[in-house]
Amino acid sequence: MSDKRDLTGVWYGRYTGDYEDNGFIALLNEQGGAVDGSVSERDPNGIVDIRRASVSGTRDGTAVRFVKQYDGSGGFDHAVFYSGMIDGDGTEVSGRWQIDRYNSGGFVMTRESFTADELAEEREAELDAPVR
Repeated sequence: MSDKRDLTGVWYGRYTGDYEDNGFIALLNEQGGAVDGSVSERDPNGIVDIRRASVSGTRDGTAVRFVKQYDGSGGFDHAVFYSGMIDGDGTEVSGRWQIDRYNSGGFVMTRESFTADELAEEREAELDAPVR
């Protein structure tokens, strides 16, 4: 991945709005600016443990747009439209979501970024750790 802003990876996020404030995990894949993936989030209403959705969208430079389409779990089967910007480090996307003209809010999602040296150091520490 030569472009740090490539959205491929695991993202931890939170959306906020008038009716719900909830965390989510997004697993995204980007190829040639096309983005797809999946989102899992807990159901604060307790109907199901986890609500699931698919993601489809685009990234053009720093601009990110995608649609989150719920799969029907927990009574959610609608689409949510997201629009935001990714930072230059490729570690945070923030912006707005909208269902219709009455339901909208903000969101932010982040991912951790590791250098090759940091990953090598972690691997060395794992190999040196005693086996239990």
